Amino acid sequence: MRMEIEVPEDRVGVVVGRDGEVKRKIEEKCGCKLHFRGNLVLVDFEDNLGFMRAKNVILAIARGFNPEIALKLLEDENLVFESIDLSQIVPESAMRRIMGRIIGREGKIRKQIEETLNVHIRIQDRYISIIGDYESVSVAREAINMLIEGAQHSTVLKFIEKRKRDLKSRSLDWL
Repeated sequence: MRMEIEVPEDRVGVVVGRDGEVKRKIEEKCGCKLHFRGNLVLVDFEDNLGFMRAKNVILAIARGFNPEIALKLLEDENLVFESIDLSQIVPESAMRRIMGRIIGREGKIRKQIEETLNVHIRIQDRYISIIGDYESVSVAREAINMLIEGAQHSTVLKFIEKRKRDLKSRSLDWL
């Protein structure tokens, strides 16, 4: 089967990688073939799971992640990729303001969410994308939604600290 994934023109070269290295890794680990036509990545595949894995890596790169981080999705089965399309939930007139709230002054809020939850967050165009383990990505998404809805930064930071403690104590319960 063949599927198409649209990638911003300035990110196509990143999907290919130096000497085709990123493309080759995706093909090897996902059992698919990648072809490029303009800003479209054409993915030939037989296995749906392989396609979904390739799609997540390609979209992660397209949404601003560096390939080194995006390729971790293929190495660690506990990692997930999620992307929030702000244009679906925020009016165009409020987009810059909301993105600014999520980033914070000098990137402080985004960085605190990343460090506290051990996730990677990229903000590109109208997308806010997250890579991390499932539970941490879920908490990060919830924190981002709180910021979109106007919650104070301090409230969001307290929320993620509490959720991190809850996750940690839950994981200790399994020991």
